Amino acid sequence: MTFTAVPLTLYPDMFPGPLGHSMAGRALEAGVWSCGPVQIRDFATDRHRTVDDTPAGGGAGMVLKADVLAAAVDHASAAHPGLPILAMTPRGTPVTQARVRALAEGPGAIILCGRFEGFDERIFDARAIEQVSMGDIILSGGEMAALLLLDACIRLLPGVMGASSSGDDESFEDGLLEYPHYTRPVTWEGRTIPEVLRSGDHAKIAAWRKQRAEEDTRLRRPDLWERHVDARDRPASGARRKEKE
Repeated sequence: MTFTAVPLTLYPDMFPGPLGHSMAGRALEAGVWSCGPVQIRDFATDRHRTVDDTPAGGGAGMVLKADVLAAAVDHASAAHPGLPILAMTPRGTPVTQARVRALAEGPGAIILCGRFEGFDERIFDARAIEQVSMGDIILSGGEMAALLLLDACIRLLPGVMGASSSGDDESFEDGLLEYPHYTRPVTWEGRTIPEVLRSGDHAKIAAWRKQRAEEDTRLRRPDLWERHVDARDRPASGARRKEKE
């Protein structure tokens, strides 16, 4: 099954962009995934092909029009029935590795890329669109965020990575940051690869890696660590332990 990416954008030439190179590029050539960007401006109805207007209530910037967006979304949905529709917006739910894996296991996605001040909110009331964010940052538009999301999905598609297990032991896959890596030379600028990694004792290596992953997550990402500890301590049934009254 080919993973189908359909970016809805004012700048279709930005796709596949960097995804036309390296592993993703080879997978694109092999037909593992496809990319068919759609120009939002094609669905404007006036002679100026207007896609935005001033914000209701006043304020700076411009807002993408709901009627134009809906026409673009409906066109893409009709051409690719069954694909989930996502909108890249800083107001969306932060994307997790679990969500990326779920998307990668599906048929693909229609991805609405915002510009200017964002979308007329009514598009989300009128259409089933999942609002997602790639982090607490503001970009010039949703295209770069969409490329980031697609890259995260494409690398997980069967046959894209050299080894099928390459994506299993990485940051966020088990709720932790990944452990640090080393390679030759053994000593560089007076710094030596930890002895345990040169011991050949796989049990000790696994224990060291687990310990470092936990330590680094606790120090660098206390938010992740808190969720990890909460999930680890939760009963097997998935229910939270009742606090003693």
